[in-house]
Amino acid sequence: MLNHLNQEQYAFVKYLTELGTEDNRGTLAVLRRGLMGDPVLDLNLYRFVAWRVPDADRGTPREAVYYLIAALYALHPMNTAEGNMGSHLKRAAVKREDADAAERRFTALLNTRMDDLASPLRQAVTLVKQQELPINWTTLFADLLHWDHPQRIVQRAWANHFWAYERPVEEAMDDQLTETHKEN
Repeated sequence: MLNHLNQEQYAFVKYLTELGTEDNRGTLAVLRRGLMGDPVLDLNLYRFVAWRVPDADRGTPREAVYYLIAALYALHPMNTAEGNMGSHLKRAAVKREDADAAERRFTALLNTRMDDLASPLRQAVTLVKQQELPINWTTLFADLLHWDHPQRIVQRAWANHFWAYERPVEEAMDDQLTETHKEN
């Protein structure tokens, strides 16, 4: 949706996705430990992240997003170019027996302020990971950079994907039969 990243930000996501190999297990472990608290305050992450934060983002609230996304990526380094967290969580919820709990967590996530986002977002990524589904890390990074937009464009996009209209199976089958009948 918002996938508006500058060249340096795209390079950061590319750097993260290149870490998702067996050779970088130690680096990923250090980055994951950043989720025990506020990742931007964990100085162990700086040797892997600080040199990738553009000067324009240093010292701003955007800087914290780099550390958060790095720690979250280390938790679940499966990448896709499709969807956003709303669609990822919807797929994960459908695969779970307790979809209502997933929906409650998702609603709470949507109402969380950026300053408090690390823990609920970690839980969301863990849910997706448990279902062995990939995450669109480029979109997630872009979304987090716009999380505090006054019109809540990210939260609305996630909600639209999570609660997207699904045609009833019978209706979809009727449409297929109608199309097949028209072709004959």
